[in-house]
Amino acid sequence: MRKRSCIITNIVLLGWFFLDMVGLYFGELYLVTRSWKDDGIFFLIFLISLLLFIFKERVGRYILTIWLSIWLVTQFLSHELFTIIGGGEGKIRYFEGSIKLINSDILYIPDLYHIILHVLILIALVTTLLYSSSLKNKIYMTKS
Repeated sequence: MRKRSCIITNIVLLGWFFLDMVGLYFGELYLVTRSWKDDGIFFLIFLISLLLFIFKERVGRYILTIWLSIWLVTQFLSHELFTIIGGGEGKIRYFEGSIKLINSDILYIPDLYHIILHVLILIALVTTLLYSSSLKNKIYMTKS
């Protein structure tokens, strides 16, 4: 895995997440509302983690990996868990006007924005882990 591939996947994630900072509306429906107040700290932490990875890779790759892991778990607990165990009536109402792949009035199913966000977080985490492990392998091979 090359560093460039890892950076690209994380920048794509950053771009997608930036939509959450500004919102994207299509008439009555929205892909994502502007949520700077709610998610701004997540955006800033991710941005700083990514910049550390780019410019201070030795420590940045660990910080980015930890942050992406925490973020993925947080998203799972905030979205997919309600799909699995139920009890997401408040979320169904909250995301009422969002664009959905599958619409349900009885079961909370994440909207299109969050489905793509979760997939991008997972891809970014996997590429970051693969890149970090390829570095460890290179270091191990040169020491042998």
